[in-house]
Amino acid sequence: MANLSDFQVLSFDVYGTLIDWERGMLAALQPLLEANDATSSHSRQQLLEGIHELEREQQAKTPGMRYSEVLTAIHPLTAARFGFAEPTADESVAFGASVGQWPAFPDTVEALRRLSKHYKLVVLSNVDRESFAVTNAGPLQGFTFDMVITAQDVGSYKPDPRNFEYMIAQVKDKFGADKHHILQTAQSQFHDHHPAGAMGIKSCWIVRPGAVMGDRDGEIYDWRFDTLGEMADALETELAVARGC
Repeated sequence: MANLSDFQVLSFDVYGTLIDWERGMLAALQPLLEANDATSSHSRQQLLEGIHELEREQQAKTPGMRYSEVLTAIHPLTAARFGFAEPTADESVAFGASVGQWPAFPDTVEALRRLSKHYKLVVLSNVDRESFAVTNAGPLQGFTFDMVITAQDVGSYKPDPRNFEYMIAQVKDKFGADKHHILQTAQSQFHDHHPAGAMGIKSCWIVRPGAVMGDRDGEIYDWRFDTLGEMADALETELAVARGC
């Protein structure tokens, strides 16, 4: 397929693509940094890369654990990695529960509305159902997706191919669309673009310039835009040209 408009379904990563995962994560980490007088002792990149590594390890070790519980589990591990005092259990639970308050990127909701005029919109997220519901009701302003699939539904975390296999089967069953009509739309090369490519799914890379988490050598994508709003612009231009406008 040569055009964005050729696809029927967008399969979205949420945290990192629609939600500013990194800003939300760092905000949730601030109490730990402040308690250890460490608000400027480590760079943003050092903190995010450390958290990302611990998160990946925890998800691989406990694939059935809810995402909020994964964050709770890695909070004291993050403290230990950076030489901080061990947080209390309540502080770690609060860190895990922060997911639903992480902010949306400014362009997200309006871009989703524009894209929904042409595509079925499917969530394929590495969080749990409860955390996504809080995000959807809050930062995503109650936006209605056509399908929501979380890691909790599948029992594994991306980049596990089972998550993509599950999504492909659900999309085929509900919308009658096969994988060649699905466009994986995401920021993370690690979680989304590399495994989608291995499954034969084309992808659109929403770069979110400055993002750290999910980086990987050998970038894979079929389309690339800095923001979701730019993707919506490109689709609308394509459709206007096709109509002869």
